[in-house]
Amino acid sequence: MRRQKDLTEGNIKQQLTSLTWPMLLGMMGIVVFNLVDTYFVGQLGVHELAAMSFTFPVVMLLNSLSLGIGIGTSSLISRHIIKAEREVVKRMGSHALLLGFIVVTLVVVAGLLTIRPVFAAMGAEGEILGFVEDYMSIWYLGVPFVLFPMIGNNILRATGDTFTPGMIMLASGVFNAVLDPLFIFGYASFPEMGIKGAAVATVIARSSSFAIIAWVLTRKVQLVTRHLGRMREMLSTWRSIIHIAGPATLTMLIIPVSVGVITKILAGFGKEAVAAFGVATRVEMFALMVVMALGSVLVIYAGQNLSKHKYQRIIDAVRLSARFSMLWGGVVFILLFFFGAFVAGLFTDDAAVVEITHTYFLIVAMSYGFQGLVVMSTSTFNGLNRPYPSAAFSVLRMVVLYLPLAWIGSRVFGISGVFWAAFIANVIAGAFSLLYLFRMIREMQTKMQLDAEVEG
Repeated sequence: MRRQKDLTEGNIKQQLTSLTWPMLLGMMGIVVFNLVDTYFVGQLGVHELAAMSFTFPVVMLLNSLSLGIGIGTSSLISRHIIKAEREVVKRMGSHALLLGFIVVTLVVVAGLLTIRPVFAAMGAEGEILGFVEDYMSIWYLGVPFVLFPMIGNNILRATGDTFTPGMIMLASGVFNAVLDPLFIFGYASFPEMGIKGAAVATVIARSSSFAIIAWVLTRKVQLVTRHLGRMREMLSTWRSIIHIAGPATLTMLIIPVSVGVITKILAGFGKEAVAAFGVATRVEMFALMVVMALGSVLVIYAGQNLSKHKYQRIIDAVRLSARFSMLWGGVVFILLFFFGAFVAGLFTDDAAVVEITHTYFLIVAMSYGFQGLVVMSTSTFNGLNRPYPSAAFSVLRMVVLYLPLAWIGSRVFGISGVFWAAFIANVIAGAFSLLYLFRMIREMQTKMQLDAEVEG
């Protein structure tokens, strides 16, 4: 049994660095997973690709639910891994997995029974709806292999081990890339299954993650147990996880819904504007991936240090992360300022799309550092068991600022007005979320000191 990494002592900068790079590799695995699926299905034809596009909102919804439960689990265990008895932590991990099992059962049963009505309501019909049903009828059976590894990986991260989860995620993405052409096109004597093959490859790749994480948790680190303890204790664990998971899931769902609204606004300027926005947001995802990885690390870092009341270490970690975010955002902006048109040209040879994409980079990329501040702050809020400020600042950025400003800007300044709306929303939300975070941590620190004086 390996001992957990104590993040309440030691060099903060070195710890954040050593924890972040494996997370970055894991996130790259997820990106590879999604891109490879889309690429190979696209080779089948327009109808199959359209069917895959229809599945994205449902897949994103379930991934967000899984990630929300994972964040809640990571936050809870990171706040107990240092100070609590090992058996208590093992029961918490087991309770989290049991909660996942209940959620999986509900999702799979409901999903399989509603494939046709749900996707028909979304606009799928005819041959495309048939392809959707072929894909989702298999994909739903693989939901357990999505949710359980997500929870298991977050249990490991709470111990300070980001390397193992990162490698599992990366390996799963690579494995899926190998399996996709075999099952989709029937290479190397495999059955040719078309879009069904993409679903089969996904389920097999995810099940490999499930097998690995199950072995790690039960054999290598021994962080789960069959002895679940009393019902009261289990319900307490579930309440603590859901306390974080609910707002976290809502926060993650706000983004795709808001992006959908922005896409509709841009559609009024023609297909070139929509295509450019798609290119720009995909480049943005890659550019900010390292910031997202660092944000994930702050959940467990804040949780462990909160358990020992090491508030100054949390403040110092957030300061370092914020400086890195601003520096990284500046570097990305400079690169896109000079090479943005070239980057856009890698995706399309349409001059109008390239020009609009470059305009997006010239405006929005100036605020990437502040967008990173939102990521850092919301992650730290979750680690501190304060999920509601996390959700509030996400709502502030996307719903209160970005959407109405984009609507107004589109009518006053055209396409550039939509992009300036993103800039303003990132700057305001980033600055205020960081200031509020520091204020909240200092208030928690002051309260702890006052309580200690009263007890003394």
